[in-house]
Amino acid sequence: MQSILILTRYAVFLSLLSLGFSVSALGASTLQMLRPASALTANDLVVIVNEADPLSVKIADYYGRKRGIPNKQIVRVRFDPAMKVMKPEQFEAIKAEVDAQTPDHVQAFVLTWLQPFRVDCMSITTAFAAGYNQQFCAKGCLNTRKSPYFASESAKPFKDYQWRPSIILAGRNFEEAKKLIDRGIAADYTHPKGSAYLLLTNDKARSSRAALFPRISESFNGTWPVNFLKREFIKDKSDVMFYFTGLTHVPHIQDNRYPPGAVADHLTSTGGVLTGSKQMSIIEWIEAGLTGSYGAVVEPCNFPEKFPHPGVLMFYYLRGSTLIESYWKSVARPGQGIFIGEPLAKPFAYPAKKF
Repeated sequence: MQSILILTRYAVFLSLLSLGFSVSALGASTLQMLRPASALTANDLVVIVNEADPLSVKIADYYGRKRGIPNKQIVRVRFDPAMKVMKPEQFEAIKAEVDAQTPDHVQAFVLTWLQPFRVDCMSITTAFAAGYNQQFCAKGCLNTRKSPYFASESAKPFKDYQWRPSIILAGRNFEEAKKLIDRGIAADYTHPKGSAYLLLTNDKARSSRAALFPRISESFNGTWPVNFLKREFIKDKSDVMFYFTGLTHVPHIQDNRYPPGAVADHLTSTGGVLTGSKQMSIIEWIEAGLTGSYGAVVEPCNFPEKFPHPGVLMFYYLRGSTLIESYWKSVARPGQGIFIGEPLAKPFAYPAKKF
């Protein structure tokens, strides 16, 4: 086990280095890196409900009961559920209301609606995580503010950075949201067998992070099966735990089987536009049976740093971190991207010992 984790750490280090990422956050001692990664619990979450949206209320109620979220950590706000983009001044008033009701020990937020998915020029999940700030936005191919949580060993992001990673937990209807919640809970401690699929497609603009894929595949050899493939899609696979690609629309995602806790995303301009996108929305990954995904809510340019780094995500997830921790730690510049999924899914964690 120790040799496997050392190999994994080295794999991620090499992958980050190959794209020029700062790896100072991975400079902890080998002994520290061999410990199981952090895993947030229900006590670390606040679930935010839009009382003007009956579906949001229903999702929050079900999730609160199934995950045992303390009642004082269900925060209720009210806004028009028909809007896709919230104005900064309205958001800031709602955020102040949420913050005032959030206990200091809470480390992350869960949003129980599909829209709004943006606050002006940035994603609503990053806006709730770090506050509205135009440094997270860019017109054209410009870099945006970096996340201090990226590739960190932090177990308490709010305590360490004053950031509360945030995620959408919702669906087009209650049945889809319920399936997502149930999949996340079913994933816990299962240590599923599976594979990662990293696809280099013919879409060169959307394959910018594919430069990482050969090194990830090589370095994870003997740790976790990683398939680096030059093709447009995979089909009829029964072991898809991780799936990363780059296309405007990914075909045949319904034709694969995904273990509970599986994650996937596609690098494209507006995959995080959760309703009304001309490109494939990441909600389609969830409806296909995935437990988490990520996509851009506005044109971000195809900088890899604005999308999940598969090696980093797998590094934390396979060590036992929750889905929300692993996904958030894998994105260096999350201002224009949105996270969706069941935040507490932790398929590779171990139950706490009872004494």
